[in-house]
Amino acid sequence: MLVVNLGKFKAMTSQIIYKGELRTEAKHLQSGTLIETDAPADNQGKGEKFSPSDLLATSLGNCMITIMGIKARDMNINLTDTRISITKIMKADPRRVGGIHVTFNFPENLKLDDKQEKNFRECSANMSCRKKYSSRY
Repeated sequence: MLVVNLGKFKAMTSQIIYKGELRTEAKHLQSGTLIETDAPADNQGKGEKFSPSDLLATSLGNCMITIMGIKARDMNINLTDTRISITKIMKADPRRVGGIHVTFNFPENLKLDDKQEKNFRECSANMSCRKKYSSRY
């Protein structure tokens, strides 16, 4: 058994099963929700589902808008219909995520001040990733 502990041990969050053919199924243990992944077409997969590195990049955007949503709810600001575009930049030798571009498209009637805009930079995913990946907002 290989154990990788990146911090204090907590209750298990998910369980991943390798399904063969470069595909996985991850189960969120609290809700039972499933996520399937597939290796990308440019790395021996079929590219029919999110790749694991797609999920890494997409998780950054999900975390950012969730933290913004928490703060916005506290300030009576409605972020409904905010869209985020994620561009994952891959590097070679070794193959890895070298950058994540995050573009927010807020509803036209929404105006954020500097403090509110700063909130998305303080989400836990961005704080974890920013020294390893280049990010643009």
